Amino acid sequence: MLKTTLFCSMLFFSAFTSDDQKAREIVTKAETNMRGLSSIMEMTIQIIRPTWTRSMSVKTWSKGEQYSLMLVTAPAKDAGTLFLKRVREIWNWVPSIERVVKLPPSMMAQSFMGTDFTNDDLVKASSRIDDYAHKITGDTILEERKCWKIEMIPLPEAAVVWSKVNMWIDQKDYLELRIEFFDEDNKLVNSLQCSDIKTIGGRILPCKMEMIPAGKKGQKTVITYNSALFNTTFSDDFFTTQNMKKAK
Repeated sequence: MLKTTLFCSMLFFSAFTSDDQKAREIVTKAETNMRGLSSIMEMTIQIIRPTWTRSMSVKTWSKGEQYSLMLVTAPAKDAGTLFLKRVREIWNWVPSIERVVKLPPSMMAQSFMGTDFTNDDLVKASSRIDDYAHKITGDTILEERKCWKIEMIPLPEAAVVWSKVNMWIDQKDYLELRIEFFDEDNKLVNSLQCSDIKTIGGRILPCKMEMIPAGKKGQKTVITYNSALFNTTFSDDFFTTQNMKKAK
């Protein structure tokens, strides 16, 4: 009897671990598909409010999960603003005061330049792969594609913005098509909807992302990818505070 109980327990644990590992692998493939080993991307960010809209242009460089550089190129009043991620450190170059400022972890939950994205959403201080436990909780159809629904719960030691994240990932091309973000009270805060799937930079990707805050009618932020170049060669030294002002 004891042997039977032990065998059943081991079988259950093995299946549980296997399912969690599969969920983690799906998220890893989706994240890698989105950014490649490295990337250079140009995008337009449109902030939409009930009575006004505002747009900015942004260029980004990234290398894996550890390094990224984000440059605001327009409008003129914001042009030259830079955000650097180097491993777990986030730095901001502010042209108006000609200073490099290190951002504390508490700033990651704040709005990115007045958008509905947080600093963490765009600068990616946290890792969707390493900072969360992953679990497949179902599947559904989005953008005429069958998707896994994956629940992500932060690991105890992880310094992340959200208490839970739900992701819907396409089962064919590993596209992230919808993401929901929840606060510590398990209330929905933001929903990210991805669409306009097409080939860009030699990859099939959703080129339009809409971040929609819950309960705020007529408010959202839309990111549109205009160009992308993947798997270029960067030295780690490209992503330094000394190099920030040279980015173009």
